[in-house]
Amino acid sequence: MCADTFGVGIHLTEAEFEFVVGVPSDVDAGWTDPEEFQSLVAEAVWERLDRQSVFESVADRFRTGETATLGTVTLEPDGTVVSHDLEVPEPTAGGDETDTGE
Repeated sequence: MCADTFGVGIHLTEAEFEFVVGVPSDVDAGWTDPEEFQSLVAEAVWERLDRQSVFESVADRFRTGETATLGTVTLEPDGTVVSHDLEVPEPTAGGDETDTGE
């Protein structure tokens, strides 16, 4: 088995924040349960980023329908974090600019 890198972000809806995981098209066959690996990815992210700071930044900087990119996390199928490149989206001065991660 080998590690896979997942992109992660927060999608802002009118009612809630949705944690989103981008799955590589050539994901390792060791990932057999999508809900399990999404939970492992989320756990890895929230162990490294402050959830409240992320939600506040997304609420301040992004509009409904947009997705804030938090970065990537690389995991092995057993949940071992190999590496990560994660950061809280910083609010912009004036609030006019957005980063949709696209």
